[in-house]
Amino acid sequence: MSTIRPTYKVENIVATVNLGVDLDLEGLAESLHQAEYNPDQFPGLILRLSRPRISALIFRTGKMVCTGAKSEDELRNAIKVLIKLLNDHGAHVPFNPEIQIQNIVASGNLFAEVDLERAALMLEDSMYEPEQFPGLIYRMRDPKVVILIFGSGKIVCTGAKRERDVKDAVERLYGTLRELGVLYVSEVGEAAEEVEAEE
Repeated sequence: MSTIRPTYKVENIVATVNLGVDLDLEGLAESLHQAEYNPDQFPGLILRLSRPRISALIFRTGKMVCTGAKSEDELRNAIKVLIKLLNDHGAHVPFNPEIQIQNIVASGNLFAEVDLERAALMLEDSMYEPEQFPGLIYRMRDPKVVILIFGSGKIVCTGAKRERDVKDAVERLYGTLRELGVLYVSEVGEAAEEVEAEE
């Protein structure tokens, strides 16, 4: 039997950016054909990039919210592309904005079934109410994230501020559940893991 390693994949990074300058949203909306701007409904200008595939909400104050990046590098590259685009259309944005990651959402797989009822009894800061939600909600203290754990071994991690925190959280969770004796490796899990290793 091979040694099982949990896997994870970043699905979305939400970040706030301070461009440090006021922006003329009306002017930008007129010259940027891909921009959406309807101040009666929403005060920000919406800009979607196709490569990398992210969306940005841009406000008059120079504050911006970016969503959709799948890695920290992709986020930084997207912000560079956005700044160049804004500058090409009349804005004067410096290339060194303040970037703060607010939330990283990742999905993962432990490649083992989890006894959620037993896990809920033994894990501190966990909540499991199967009538309301099929997963166990676990608030990890270090790193500070929330992990949804499903009986199939699938997980969702939210609240991380760095990709490294996701990796640490998934590995720590796997180790903890293993120590508690609530992980059950099925033949399906082993087969899936072998396929993943070959790819």
